[in-house]
Amino acid sequence: MAIRPSAVVPSGITHLLWPRMEELVRWISEAVRVDGIPQTLVAVLRGGAVPAVCLSHRLGLRDVRAVEVTHTTDNSTNATKTPKPVTVNPASLGDLTGLDVLIVDDVAGTGHTLTATAQLVTDAGASRVRSAVCVMNEDNWTGRLPAEAAVTYIGTITHGWVIFPWESNDEHEH
Repeated sequence: MAIRPSAVVPSGITHLLWPRMEELVRWISEAVRVDGIPQTLVAVLRGGAVPAVCLSHRLGLRDVRAVEVTHTTDNSTNATKTPKPVTVNPASLGDLTGLDVLIVDDVAGTGHTLTATAQLVTDAGASRVRSAVCVMNEDNWTGRLPAEAAVTYIGTITHGWVIFPWESNDEHEH
């Protein structure tokens, strides 16, 4: 697991602007390079699409796939969680047999979405599965392992809801 040191932001609602997102993606790409560039990126839709495309350019990867796995009922701040992650069209992953795969999402809260996606990627045949999130919300983490042990690359840690630049034009950044 790699996490950027001294990257914890305070509680409440965190508004991330593009410069901060670019910094997080740059840091994640550097950490991934150290461990070996994967063959395929899998974006968790919708939030993971933007960071996955940014990472694909930084890592020089053209094989970017996507799967929709959601754990909230809507896009509102502090949205209600579904009892378990909901997957739409897992066949969109295609055949991942023998591939080194990096799953990318914007935020990890409970850890359930990443766990469900990792299982889908494994079921599709991936030989190595890693995960990267721009932000870890430790207030919601309920995964079996501590967040730092369950997610391979974490850009930053927060305590509370995160609003990403593609979700808001707010001028405040933490």
